[in-house]
Amino acid sequence: MSACDRVATGELLRSLFDAALAAADPARAIAPYLPTPVAGRTVVVGAGKASAAMAHAFEVQWPGKLEGLVVTRHGHAAICDRIEIVEASHPVPDAAGQQAAQRILELAKRLGPDDQLVCLISGGGSALLALPAPGLTLADKQAVTRALLRSGATIGEINTVRKHLSAIKGGRLAAAAAPARVVTLAISDVPGDDPAVIASGPTVPDPTSFADARDVLAKYRITEPAAVIAHLVAAEEETPKPTDPTFANARYQMIASPQQALAAAADAALAANVTPIVLSDRIEGEARDVAAVHAAIALQLRAGHFRIGRDIVSLPAVLLSGGETTVTVSGGGRGGRNSEFLLAFAGALATGADNASGIAAIACDTDGIDGTEDNAGAIVYPDSVARAEACGISVKEALARNDGYGFFAAIGDLVVTGPTLTNVNDFRAVLVTG
Repeated sequence: MSACDRVATGELLRSLFDAALAAADPARAIAPYLPTPVAGRTVVVGAGKASAAMAHAFEVQWPGKLEGLVVTRHGHAAICDRIEIVEASHPVPDAAGQQAAQRILELAKRLGPDDQLVCLISGGGSALLALPAPGLTLADKQAVTRALLRSGATIGEINTVRKHLSAIKGGRLAAAAAPARVVTLAISDVPGDDPAVIASGPTVPDPTSFADARDVLAKYRITEPAAVIAHLVAAEEETPKPTDPTFANARYQMIASPQQALAAAADAALAANVTPIVLSDRIEGEARDVAAVHAAIALQLRAGHFRIGRDIVSLPAVLLSGGETTVTVSGGGRGGRNSEFLLAFAGALATGADNASGIAAIACDTDGIDGTEDNAGAIVYPDSVARAEACGISVKEALARNDGYGFFAAIGDLVVTGPTLTNVNDFRAVLVTG
C-alpha cells in the first residue's frame, strides 16, 4: 500500500468517525430538550465524560436562574459560569468523585415541590458518581471496580454491582430529590440504551437486585473485599423499583445515542460514494471474538458474496458498528478494547487464507480515550502487520500481551483526538475497497 493510498484511506475513516462525534455533540443535542421553568429553583447536577459539555450547553441556553454541580473525568471539563464543574478519576473512582457525589446528593435533598432537579448523565458517570453505601469505603469500591474491569464483565453486569454498593445510583438520587420534579437528559454509551445502565441509572428505577449483584461477582470469581461481599449478602436496603411512587414526577430524555452516531457516519459514507452497512449499535463480547466476526464479514464483502435480499453489495463498502466490547486482561501491555479489537482484526486477516488487501478499519472510543491511554483508538491498514514486522513487532505476540497501544504507536497508526466531551461508546468502521 502506498503512502498516498494510506493517507487517503485514513482520511476517509477519520471523516466517518468525525461525523459520528458531531452527531453526539452536546451543544447540538441538548437544545430541543430543555425543560420548562418552574416556580422554584432549577438545580443542575450530573456525572459523566460529557456532563461538563452538557452543562455548558444547558447554561448557555437556559433563560432563567440556575445553579448546580457536575462531576466529569479529569481533562473533560468545560467552562461554566453558574454550574460548578468538578473533575475526578475514571474508571476507578477517587475521593474527588466521592465528595462531589455527596454534595450532589445533599443538593437533591434540599429541593421542595416547587423546584426541579435537572440531571445531566453520560457514560462514565458510574465511576465519577462514587458514593459508597453505608458501611462501605471508597477503597472497597476501588478494589471491586478494578477486579470487575479486569474480569471481562459486561457494562450491564458491572453496573448491577455498582448500584448495590452505592448511596446515590440505582434510582437513589431521584428518591432524594422527591417531591421535586426530576428531569434527566442523557447521552447513551451502553448497548441497547437502557436508562438503568447508563451511569448506573441514578434517577431511574432499578430492575436488578442484590441477588443479581452477588451472581455477577460469583460468575467472575470475585470474592473480595470482604465488606463488599457482606454488604451484598445482608441486602438491607434494596434500590427503588419500577413501581416506586418516587418516579411519578420524573422524566427521562435520551438526547444522543450510538445509533444516531452510526446513522451520521452512514450518511457521511454515502456522501463519499461508499455503501454503508450498519451492523449494530449494541455489539458486546470479547474484543478479539468480535474482531474475528468483523474480519469474516469483510472478507465476504471483498469476495463479492455479501448479499442483502436479492442484491450483492457493491464495493467500496463500509461496515459500521458500535457497542461495548470487553477485554479479559492476561498480559501486561497497554491499550483499551478498541486497540485490542484492531489487533485481533489484523491478526485474523493476516493468518487466514486471504490477505488484508483492500481492507482497512478504524476503532475508537467516542470519548477520546481508549482504556487508560491517551489515544481514542487506532487504524488498521492493509500493510499494518507488514510494517510492524519490519520493526520486529509480532501482531500475535502483541495480542497475547494485550499491547494494542504499543503495537499501533510503533507504526504510527494511533488515533489521538484528546477528550471529545461526548461519549456514545465505541465506534468501528471497516472499509472494503476490493
